[in-house]
Amino acid sequence: MSTIPQESVVHSDPRVLPREQCVLRYVLDRRAAEQPDEVFAVFEDGTEWTLAEMRQRTLAVAAGLGELGVRQGDHVAMWLPNGKEALVTFFAISYLGALYVPFNTAYRGRILEHVVENSDAEVIVAHADLLPRLEEISCARLRTAVIVGSGEAPRGLKPVAYSTLSSCEAELPALERAIEPWDTHAIIYTSGTTGPSKGVLCSYLHIYSNPSWPFIKDGDRFLANMPMFHMGGMLTVTMLYRNGSVAMMENFSTKTFWPFVRKTRCTAIFLLGAMATFLLKEEPSAEEREHDVRLAVLVPLTSNHREVAERFGVDIFTIFNMTEVSTPMVSEANPTKAGSCGKVREGVEVRLVDANDCEVPVGATGELIVRTDRPWAMNHGYYKNPEATAEAWRNGWFHTGDGFRQDEEGNFYFVDRVKDAIRRRGENISSFEVEAEVIAHPSVRDVAAIGVTSEHSENDVLIAVTPVEGKTIDPVELIMFLKDRMPHFMVPRYIRIMDDLPKTPTSKVRKHVLREQAVTEDTWDREAAGISIRRDQLRST
Repeated sequence: MSTIPQESVVHSDPRVLPREQCVLRYVLDRRAAEQPDEVFAVFEDGTEWTLAEMRQRTLAVAAGLGELGVRQGDHVAMWLPNGKEALVTFFAISYLGALYVPFNTAYRGRILEHVVENSDAEVIVAHADLLPRLEEISCARLRTAVIVGSGEAPRGLKPVAYSTLSSCEAELPALERAIEPWDTHAIIYTSGTTGPSKGVLCSYLHIYSNPSWPFIKDGDRFLANMPMFHMGGMLTVTMLYRNGSVAMMENFSTKTFWPFVRKTRCTAIFLLGAMATFLLKEEPSAEEREHDVRLAVLVPLTSNHREVAERFGVDIFTIFNMTEVSTPMVSEANPTKAGSCGKVREGVEVRLVDANDCEVPVGATGELIVRTDRPWAMNHGYYKNPEATAEAWRNGWFHTGDGFRQDEEGNFYFVDRVKDAIRRRGENISSFEVEAEVIAHPSVRDVAAIGVTSEHSENDVLIAVTPVEGKTIDPVELIMFLKDRMPHFMVPRYIRIMDDLPKTPTSKVRKHVLREQAVTEDTWDREAAGISIRRDQLRST
């Protein structure tokens, strides 16, 4: 059988970008050579790194990882909060041509065990405060823990101080071949809705294409306030590609937000709807307008977006995105259509379809399916999950599982998730995973997790539970049981104790009934009871 010469195919297709434009290693080399003294990253302590210094630090950590045996194509896990170490580790893993596999810093228990096992990583770069969680799970494949901060590696793992990597002067391991735009750059975990979290396979072209935002200009400094285990954290490399820079924020705080934005001279910021609401509730200050910010990306477009624009003196844009796609929808500046996600951007084709992939009429709700004209500009599957990959990529289109409607002017509006995922303050939560932890309680016989409307935008988690015969369920005791078993953002706010859950004749829970009933008079509210579950405040060293 004859083969097609790959080089001729690649270079004859103008849609596929050259390595020097979209592969981190080559872009960093190029920009550091062209603009060595240009500031690329600024941090909370006032430190600034030029492009030359960013490359120097990247090469040192890459060489250190190479000394640990990491080679092109290997999987390296990163479990760090935003900060200097996270930024350099991401760049170093990528520079080697290895696969960047970040874990959510809130993961613990079975959820953590699943992603550790699924990742196939043998080396993990982790914050010392997180390492004790590995003692509680099976992580047989891991062999080396690179520790940021002061701490010990779990049993069976070789400990390596991060300082050993950051000061490494060894030679970089040679690449087996050039890193190509279609090579897998990262595996980013997104919450499952009918099963465990899935690892999204992201090529270099996918990461490059993901924030296809025409309103970002060369020279912009973007606020990197989204965690680097989310697709939002990939804006760090986006600004490298877009001749811009980043300001690394470790944790969002309403009290320090505007002082930080002002001090680091950000020109573009990203705000979840809840963040914007929290900022609006703060007492007005001079700093919230005395800044260099010209635009804010607000997701979702909340009803108070005009107030955000006027009070803080910025232009508002909104988008629709998810880990698997590459921002198929982008709005114009200061959109007027309430609830809009914008219009389809250039290079993307979308359809709204019914269960049979037939298009629904304008104004009707259908599932959003997507494809791009550039090869590899979206995910290329779920790692070690061919069934989920085949299900999502039916008929040559990626099925988002999200319900949308479209108006006559081409604006798209998110309606609801077709699947059972719950979105709370920027986090996608798997109802399956919530239910798996709740059902582990000895007094719980049955459970259903749903999202209910929150006053902070997006959803709060409600669980409807039924007790084991002869036992009772104490909501406070159940919350205490759950808080050490799951990330803080998954811990339910509401608990509704029922004799039986509404079910179909085939014993499936009728969640739409629970959603319609929502928070009933007999529903217990954790916040009303004065119980607050907060994020672990991890800081880089």
